[in-house]
Amino acid sequence: MRSPAPPLALLLVGLALAGCASSRSGHECGRASWYGLDGNRTANGEIANSRGMTAAHPSLPFGTKMRVKNMDNGRTVTVRINDRGPFAKGRVVDVTEAAAMRLGFRDAGVARVCLARS
Repeated sequence: MRSPAPPLALLLVGLALAGCASSRSGHECGRASWYGLDGNRTANGEIANSRGMTAAHPSLPFGTKMRVKNMDNGRTVTVRINDRGPFAKGRVVDVTEAAAMRLGFRDAGVARVCLARS
């Protein structure tokens, strides 16, 4: 007979599911970075444009509009998800250079942000 799952295992499963749910519901906080790959194709087939208001997210559907708020300065911008990423540990979104400029973190490279459906 199998013994019941240890409490730690149940806690870890619950935390993993909560993280997925927050991403699907369109509200999550973490670190953002910016990227510029002008001329290359994004994951949805568009040509990347660093002047556009677009972003990469690991799981949100392409075309989803998200409001990104820089938690350090209060600036917000609306972006459209057209790519997959980020691929750096601890990051929740990659935005274009133009979006990073509006959010005020282009020079810093990364910022604390929260995402919400627009």
